[in-house]
Amino acid sequence: GVGGLIDVGTDDGLIRVTEDGGRNWRSMDKFPGVPDMTYVSFLASSRHAPDTVFAAFDNHKNGDFKPYLLTSMDRGRNWTSIAGDLPERNTVYAVVQDHANPKLLFVGTEFGAFFTVDGGAHWIEFTGDVPTIAVRDLVIQERENDLVLGTFGRGFYILDDYTPLRLENHDLLERGPFLFPVKDALRYVEMSRLGGSSGKGSQGESFYAAPNPPFGAVFTYYLKDKIKTRKEQRHEAEKKAQKEGTPVKYPTIDELRAEDEEKEPQVILTVRDGTDHVVRRITGSRDKGVHRVAWDLRYPTSEPTVLEPPTDRPPWWRPPAGPLALPGTYTGTLTREVDGVIAQLADTREFNVVPLELATLAARDRAEALAFQKKVTHLQRAVRGAIEVAKETRTRIDYLRKAFLDTPAAAPSLLADLDGIERRLNDLLVRLRGNPTRKERQE
Repeated sequence: GVGGLIDVGTDDGLIRVTEDGGRNWRSMDKFPGVPDMTYVSFLASSRHAPDTVFAAFDNHKNGDFKPYLLTSMDRGRNWTSIAGDLPERNTVYAVVQDHANPKLLFVGTEFGAFFTVDGGAHWIEFTGDVPTIAVRDLVIQERENDLVLGTFGRGFYILDDYTPLRLENHDLLERGPFLFPVKDALRYVEMSRLGGSSGKGSQGESFYAAPNPPFGAVFTYYLKDKIKTRKEQRHEAEKKAQKEGTPVKYPTIDELRAEDEEKEPQVILTVRDGTDHVVRRITGSRDKGVHRVAWDLRYPTSEPTVLEPPTDRPPWWRPPAGPLALPGTYTGTLTREVDGVIAQLADTREFNVVPLELATLAARDRAEALAFQKKVTHLQRAVRGAIEVAKETRTRIDYLRKAFLDTPAAAPSLLADLDGIERRLNDLLVRLRGNPTRKERQE
């Protein structure tokens, strides 16, 4: 704590306090709502007020699974419950207070972890990738503002940079879409010792490696409601009508056709540089709640656009990436795309890209180096795009050859024309990507 207060919790339901380094102790046994002889599961002194302490109690061995969580603001003389609306059967094991916002508290319980932004009146459960498991301990890494959960039997979980929770309040949640402030992004070249993005390389699944935090600029945003398709809106209206006992409206054929032809709405984070030029567009979840997406600090790759990423890559393969963006100030804008129309959802956020200066042979002029990389990327994309067009044209030629056989009235000279086109196409492909005959024979 911050005031020299020392607390000791015991298994007989008592908390003993010393204010003189242990020479004299006094007991506290007046805890409203807590049964006698209840195990003291956790004690935490406030990081902000020298007279404030938090205590959690565990009475599950007596068949009592209520969440007992109390605080004292006068060094243990009087206690009040801050269990708020925690689930009724959810024993509290640990509590920790944010080092910046005294009203932001975290608790570990038998069935997961919760946080409150109002000192304990209302609690919100952590969901997402955290399983429903007993959280026995909590620690805050203050430099990075990370929350670490120690669980029973399922290892550790880390919530990276929980600073958006300091701004969260019920007014914000009711107001609607919101883009939280963006933390400075550290610029360096991310590499793995064993290769690949998982850190395992070719070691196989028996080699354990935990994922790193998202690299680059991380955007955290909140959606009050899911951005729904027409079909989802209709289903929701039908459920509401059934619940209220009112007639369910049957859609017309035109309405069903509009549902079938509708493209799924998108949430798009648009990144712009200091000159307001668009650097990248990143898609995110359109579901209700808090979400995160990351920009890898790079421009688009030179690879041709694909609808589905390849699935037959080795584990050490890294996806293609464009040139690194320059250090400086950037902005992120949260938008949605519905029926081809893009609309802004929240205020634009400004953030900085900060270099770590780790390059062995750093470019003397980063702007000139980036201009060269973008020029090369543009050329690569043009060449690869031309190769894809040539491959598509060869496929069309194959269809035309088959169509000639299926069309009795077709003139035989068409085959000679197709053969001449294909030879010219093959010559272009050799100039663009090399001679496949040499490659197959390792020449």
